[in-house]
Amino acid sequence: MLREQIRAFKPRLVSVLDQERASSLRAEGVEVVYGEEGLIQAATFPGVDLVVSAVVGSVGILPLLAAIEEGTDVALANKESMVTAGEIIVKKAQEKGVAILPIDSEHSAIFQALGSKLGGEGIKRIILTASGGPFYNMPAEAFKKVTPREALAHPIWRMGPKISVDSATLMNKGLEVIEAHWFFRVPSERIEVLIHPQGVVHSLVEYVDSSIIAQLSIPDMRIPIAYALSYPKRLFMDLPVLNLVELNHLTFDPPDVEKFPCLKLAYQALETGGTLPAVLNAANEVAVEAFLQGRISFDRIPHVVASTMDRHQATPLHDVEAALEADRWAKAKVLTFIQKVSQ
Repeated sequence: MLREQIRAFKPRLVSVLDQERASSLRAEGVEVVYGEEGLIQAATFPGVDLVVSAVVGSVGILPLLAAIEEGTDVALANKESMVTAGEIIVKKAQEKGVAILPIDSEHSAIFQALGSKLGGEGIKRIILTASGGPFYNMPAEAFKKVTPREALAHPIWRMGPKISVDSATLMNKGLEVIEAHWFFRVPSERIEVLIHPQGVVHSLVEYVDSSIIAQLSIPDMRIPIAYALSYPKRLFMDLPVLNLVELNHLTFDPPDVEKFPCLKLAYQALETGGTLPAVLNAANEVAVEAFLQGRISFDRIPHVVASTMDRHQATPLHDVEAALEADRWAKAKVLTFIQKVSQ
């Protein structure tokens, strides 16, 4: 598919995962780079108007900061960067006068409900909606037998493996809470999560005068992606119309944080601050990969994350290296723990 895209669009630069893939593509007559350095080269390519950061995991942090350093606006789908180093990223973006536009459907909804203005002024409460994932009505005692295939079968969205599992544990919503804090400058106690299985109301903003403004659309990621790409304009999208008459009803319920403790862990990390969100994110990355590989059961994911957080002494986030060091520490801890469990 990448070969077909290169032939169709003739890009000036392509970045891939590793040297082997890069070597196999160079015959296509395009400059091919690879690895983290390749991502940074793509993020800082001369003449770029907008960088879309959509890689998964903390690997997105340094390319994102490199783009900001260049003074290039960013459309952000890589939530792990904001979770791990949000304090550093927001400060650097302010220094450089760079806009960070949200791509996640929930944060795009908030962005639109705010009149496309970032900042917490006049906000009483942000309400992030969550579908609940495939297991919200499943008894917790059945989680031990959940298979990767079942966890990847999201009822509404088609997503990559890692995000699909995060949605099934509600960690995805926890990461979005932390991300919303940095995007919109709102403290954790004013960010709420509600379970909305229909996936039509993508998020809401309550203002200090008690008005609530929501963004509704069919659940299709092309809508928030297009808005970020075309901002401040809107592109015509040839998509199905949201039929309000056929909706019948919309429901909203509080999340069960006892059955889905990952959400509670994310709030804990945000309230503690410093390097703890980086540890939360890194531990979760490794735990999810271990589950997908069949090395731990689904119900062990939050236990692995909580145990790693408990062992970490959070320190202030003075620079990006502190965040990256916390990320490395947590990943090493989790790998050691999983190896012991697997033996």
